[in-house]
Amino acid sequence: MSDSLTQEPGQIIKLSQLARLTKDGHLREAFKNDPGRTARYTTSACGITLDYAKNLIDDASWQALQQLATDSSIDKLRQQMQHGDAINNTEQRAVWHCRLRQQDVTELTLNGEDIGQQITECRARMAALVDTLHQQQYLGYQGNPVTDLIWVGIGGSLLGPQMAVEALTPYHCSPVKLHFAGNIDGAVVSDILAGLNPATTLVVVASKSFGTEETKQNALAIRQWFTEHGADKKAIAHHFWAASSNITAAAEFGIEQKNILPMWDWVGGRYSLWSAIGLPVALMIGNQQFKQLLAGAEAMDKHFFNSPFEQNMPVIMALLGIWYINGHGCQAQALLPYSHYLRLLPSYVQQLDMESNGKGVDRNGKALPYASAPVIWGDAGTNGQHAYHQLLHQSALAVPADFILPLKVKHPLKDQHNRLAAHCFAQTQALMQGKTLEEATAECLAQGMSQQEASTLAPHKVSPGNKPSNTLLLPELSPFYLGALIALYEHKVFCQGAIWQLNSFDQWGVELGKQLSGPIYQALTGKASDSFDSSTAALIKQFMAAQN
Repeated sequence: MSDSLTQEPGQIIKLSQLARLTKDGHLREAFKNDPGRTARYTTSACGITLDYAKNLIDDASWQALQQLATDSSIDKLRQQMQHGDAINNTEQRAVWHCRLRQQDVTELTLNGEDIGQQITECRARMAALVDTLHQQQYLGYQGNPVTDLIWVGIGGSLLGPQMAVEALTPYHCSPVKLHFAGNIDGAVVSDILAGLNPATTLVVVASKSFGTEETKQNALAIRQWFTEHGADKKAIAHHFWAASSNITAAAEFGIEQKNILPMWDWVGGRYSLWSAIGLPVALMIGNQQFKQLLAGAEAMDKHFFNSPFEQNMPVIMALLGIWYINGHGCQAQALLPYSHYLRLLPSYVQQLDMESNGKGVDRNGKALPYASAPVIWGDAGTNGQHAYHQLLHQSALAVPADFILPLKVKHPLKDQHNRLAAHCFAQTQALMQGKTLEEATAECLAQGMSQQEASTLAPHKVSPGNKPSNTLLLPELSPFYLGALIALYEHKVFCQGAIWQLNSFDQWGVELGKQLSGPIYQALTGKASDSFDSSTAALIKQFMAAQN
């Protein structure tokens, strides 16, 4: 895209100056002196509440951040996204994953193609397959109903559906068991196949190019397993499906065209959950609930595309992230879902955020003069409280955190949910207010310690506080609210990319490692040698020696 889309880089660089002007304030005092702070810094969208009052902002800094959004490319890029312009400028592709969750896709065309009809047909084929499997009418090559489905993919073809399937466990209704095969580590496929019967197993190979090494090698290993159990070419064709745009490669593998679900170049892998890549989710929760997942995402789309920036939840979260990365020099972001079923959400958002915005150049190939994208990490609460929360509370490192809590749950242990919520809210409060030396000393004395003992121990109990966090409350972890939550993070990442003036929809940085692995594999298998650096050569030599 042209420079006309971008604001001055100096606006981002100056955030550090603005942050220095506000660094002496403390959130504890901000809440004490401003009774209206929480109401002013709380918003809602699609039933989700965002409390961002526990952030290092005041009205002046927040106004400056709002101005940054206004001066940025967010508005123009989101319009171009909707129109189907090639905002993925390095690959000259439109970015239309939002269209996949749009209920009404009639008269939806792109470059002269009837995309709406293609989406409708894909949805119908997915739904038909799910119904057939649920009704146990998909029979294997020996005449028995399919009992297991192996989903073979990696990256966006795996992380999204795996996370969503896990998150929506209470909604599972499928008689067919689901298995995810992603990593090229042979233990993954070996462990899955050990408990399965090929005559009752269906395989779906999810790869847009049908050439991704990990997916292809796992698919080949599974096909070989079928062959070893007496399946012929016809049987394999019946048991293998694909989600791919490379029909030729899938056919060469042995998959019939009628078993190939489409993927499109205007949908990036990490945004593909809403396409045929969502088949495992539809399988496990049923077609009607899958529609609710799409509906929740579409609701968040409408909020993002139509709401003013000051009320726009993705814009607000994007600005807060940029404030910490470029204003306060933070390099990480913790994602802390207080829900066992959302424990894979941090892994999913890792790819969504870090692969999208972990860039070093802008849209025009010029070096960025500032950092972009945080290191995303986290796990389900309260597990983290007994691990890395120590660093969050007392380390000099500042790590902004998103706390996510469903208000209602499906399980019967309501008091445990009360305790979980108490921990969630207490962690945000503790990060905000901290504990002073005076408070720690008084606490020690109240426990019966001598003045000397209290003076010795109290410094170790001090927490500085003033650590920022967001709290996101979902009415419940249903397909609708999960869809809205995922779309919220998608649009947050989009907004940050627009402000940082980079292309959030390519991922050229992953190519180098893939390219270098080829010659190394040849050397490891004795098929060729190459000149490697001394460290890599030594590693290859030690590996080869261990194989003998």
